[in-house]
Amino acid sequence: MRQLLVRRLSGALLLGLSFTTGVAVMALPVQAQEASQAGFQRFVQGLWPEAKARGVSPATFNEAFRDVEPDAKIIALTKKQSEFVRPIWDYINGSISAERLKRGRDMNAEWSKTLAAVEKTYGVPRSVVLGVWGMETNYGSFTGSIYAIRALATLAYTGYRPDFFREELLTALQILQQGHVDRSRMLGSWAGAMGQTQFMPSSFMKYAVDGNRDGVRDIWSSVPDAMASTANYLRQHGWEPGLPWGFEVQLPKGFDFRYLKLNFAQWQTLGLRRADGKAMPRAGEASLFLPGGAGGPAFLVTKNYDVIKSYNSSDAYAMGVAHLGDRLMGGQPIQAAWPKEPMLAKEQRQELQERLARLGFYEGDTDGKFGSKTREAVRNFQLRRGLIPDGYADYAVLRELRATR
Repeated sequence: MRQLLVRRLSGALLLGLSFTTGVAVMALPVQAQEASQAGFQRFVQGLWPEAKARGVSPATFNEAFRDVEPDAKIIALTKKQSEFVRPIWDYINGSISAERLKRGRDMNAEWSKTLAAVEKTYGVPRSVVLGVWGMETNYGSFTGSIYAIRALATLAYTGYRPDFFREELLTALQILQQGHVDRSRMLGSWAGAMGQTQFMPSSFMKYAVDGNRDGVRDIWSSVPDAMASTANYLRQHGWEPGLPWGFEVQLPKGFDFRYLKLNFAQWQTLGLRRADGKAMPRAGEASLFLPGGAGGPAFLVTKNYDVIKSYNSSDAYAMGVAHLGDRLMGGQPIQAAWPKEPMLAKEQRQELQERLARLGFYEGDTDGKFGSKTREAVRNFQLRRGLIPDGYADYAVLRELRATR
């Protein structure tokens, strides 16, 4: 991936726009600076025909890109996504702090009527909506400070998922054109996500709703709009009302880990019990999820858990949202102990994926980021080798892979 370290960008765009910035990142040779400036100019110029076709005016386009340059700090942040590089237990424990729980309970009380209306309309529990709100912006206390156009343009231009972020950038221009938000408030994360619950531009256009019925879809400053939009997003992605996301379970002694997905009655027959002592749901099915391996906490997760992952594909994030929401509703902490063994280093995680790929178990990116594809590949390898198929990638699995030819 190219990393463009730009100190100053100037010159005329297709529409006669010139822009400068005083933000110093790193001094480059003059020729390199000029090449970077010209490259970004061409990139922006190339956006104009499609932006125009989508109804964006010259004035909106020029104003959107005024003083915009690629930001090297954003590229650095793509490599530090905590939900993929920290052990899941550290991520969850860090996300569910005493302060966040207190603030969440206060927000639940303050916005109780709104949350009740949202739950009734969309069938998504307030616990999950609060969980997303809390995880994304600590209930609106920090919604991001990066200008969305700068973030999206940086990612698209420098080649980080360029097609995806180029499309998001064009959609963000449409949002400005349609007057949903002005430039000064179009702030968010390094990835261009915005508002109280961090919607990407395409998600705003598809799923944002007017929760307080004032004629505006304002996910930036209206809590009712943000809550309703979040619930609408989840419902449109397949949330099934009345079905829990999942819960912690206790496994019986001698459990056969080859079982993966069954209905709740079948899990109960196998001896699984809810850690909170409640009864199993009467209907529905769930998968066994062992985020810390066979020796750590065990969960049964439903398709609603996968819906949460549509918001962010990380299991750490989804568990954080789900568990935070449960705790806000009076649920207990996770009961079983997490593993004591440290997480594999990035180079070891990449090696593990590469070895799985060579053996035909894995077809994803060998980037060291562990998700469902890596977990499935590890589980299939464990089954082949007669190991406990918990899908957990630890040092033992890496050693076994190194010994396999």
